[in-house]
Amino acid sequence: MNIRSASPADLDAVAEIYGHYVEHSVATFDMAPLTVEQWAAKLADLSERDLPFLVADEGAGPIGFAYAGPWRPKPAYRHTVEDTIYLAPGHTGKGLGAALLTELLARCEAAGVRQVVAVIADTGSDASAALHRRMGFTDAGRLAGVGRKHGRWVDTLLMQRDLTTSAPPGTPGGSHPSPA
Repeated sequence: MNIRSASPADLDAVAEIYGHYVEHSVATFDMAPLTVEQWAAKLADLSERDLPFLVADEGAGPIGFAYAGPWRPKPAYRHTVEDTIYLAPGHTGKGLGAALLTELLARCEAAGVRQVVAVIADTGSDASAALHRRMGFTDAGRLAGVGRKHGRWVDTLLMQRDLTTSAPPGTPGGSHPSPA
């Protein structure tokens, strides 16, 4: 498996992977799949911000993707990002999410990011939260009933990873001075 920066050629697969979760889960609060054009705009925006957008590829095209996007639009939040990770159906539980998140955190750190926030929909599965905990994220709070999708109210779990402090063994992060 190869983890690399996403390119425009990957966006059909990215749209298909994400569309599955939009239509069949509450993992995302989007109600309609994003178009390839919307994904292209996201890729361009993240590239302009020097933020990572990665794909995992086994040779036949992407089977997962991850990116770091702005946490909030106000300038004071510019060193904080929100991570996003989605895997193609049938490719979960094989370490792919951990590989993508490890590389995403390393690239965020290299880009000068200080804080990474995960907003995880409470789907009834702890897999995403468990992955983030293994990667050094800590619980930062829960927002109750903030989303409604597929006829149910959904909570979100907020988790946070400080990239300026020591990280768990084998994960990105270390002690360094604060960027200006």
